[in-house]
Amino acid sequence: MGAKVGGGGGSKFDLGQNSDMNVTPFVDVMLVLLIIFMVSIPAATVSIKLDLPPAIPPPPGTVVKEPTLINIQRGQKVFIGEQPTSLERLTADLSTRLTADDPTLPPTEQRVYIRADRDVVYGDFMAVMNTLQGNGFYQVALINEEL
Repeated sequence: MGAKVGGGGGSKFDLGQNSDMNVTPFVDVMLVLLIIFMVSIPAATVSIKLDLPPAIPPPPGTVVKEPTLINIQRGQKVFIGEQPTSLERLTADLSTRLTADDPTLPPTEQRVYIRADRDVVYGDFMAVMNTLQGNGFYQVALINEEL
């Protein structure tokens, strides 16, 4: 019943050239992969069960000991708290201070905190660390400030 208008030269069953890409199979494959990943990801995460003790604050009236701080400033200036000292006298002054703070523990078993100015030379900082570790002070913690 239909007639072909406008020439062409092909048969009446000729569909012509299709230049559009069929993305349906691609979308189907991607959806299947998405479902597979959504199902497999929760099984891949590993959780470790820990039985941690509850945090118990100290009883009221308990005196909390202030930490012992070693402060380092530019120019090899070293302080224990606010008391100035030198690198040569550091371990002797620190032992005296720690023994006065807690006479029940040996000074080398007590924790010491170190903080340094931003412009301290790295070699000066490491000289303090090496002096402490060379004399048996291994309970050393570093203090930093969030910017």
